[in-house]
Amino acid sequence: MSEADETTADTAPWMARVLTLFPEMFPGFLGLSLAGKALEKGIWALDVLDIRDFARDKHRSVDDAPFGGGAGMVMRPDVLDAALAAARGRSGEAAGAAVFLSPRGRLLDQALVRELAAGPGVTLLCGRYEGVDQRVLDAHGAAEVSLGDYVLSGGEPAALSLLDAVVRVLPGVMGNEASPAEESFERGLLEYPHYTRPADWQGRKVPEVLLSGHHDNIRRWRMAQAEQITRERRPDLWARRCRAQDEREG
Repeated sequence: MSEADETTADTAPWMARVLTLFPEMFPGFLGLSLAGKALEKGIWALDVLDIRDFARDKHRSVDDAPFGGGAGMVMRPDVLDAALAAARGRSGEAAGAAVFLSPRGRLLDQALVRELAAGPGVTLLCGRYEGVDQRVLDAHGAAEVSLGDYVLSGGEPAALSLLDAVVRVLPGVMGNEASPAEESFERGLLEYPHYTRPADWQGRKVPEVLLSGHHDNIRRWRMAQAEQITRERRPDLWARRCRAQDEREG
């Protein structure tokens, strides 16, 4: 048994519990590539619960009309409470954070990804219809997390994306442990451009510095490129990085 296998065997897997009306959507693409291999190795585990299993009538109803009127239906607090209690109860101390995927939530960023990865796991509630009863979110202290300023048909695509982002930073998932540190957002910057063979493609040449073999010059060039791209494409990230630097120096 390799050292990596021994570590996996001695460590409890990072646990992902997903509450959804469409359990067949999981693991989806998470069963492939890096995430799929990590799932097979037991680096992380997936527990998917069908919310309809916790309905209280013969029709397996999970929603009802909103108080105060309005379009759409709202997922019932009693049904979701039972589902959340079951999901987190059977995980014991490894329950981790409860997260509701919502466009009004905190924007998912790399800092939050690493925060979730550092814990024992996460319980994801995938909403449908117009939304979920606020009382169940309050009762379970669920954090709301958003992928961005747009609306999806349900929380499942967001849950898959969140899990993909978290799983890939778990120890032992990525082959090159130095690689994540160079990726976009890890240093508050977007990533620098990449090039490979051929060195001259359709008259477009790879920057000479990358062919020089001078590692310090390459490192400086990549940093300068990352800074320039961030300034041009994400001024909000650049401003945040500058503020953080000023605070450190002040």
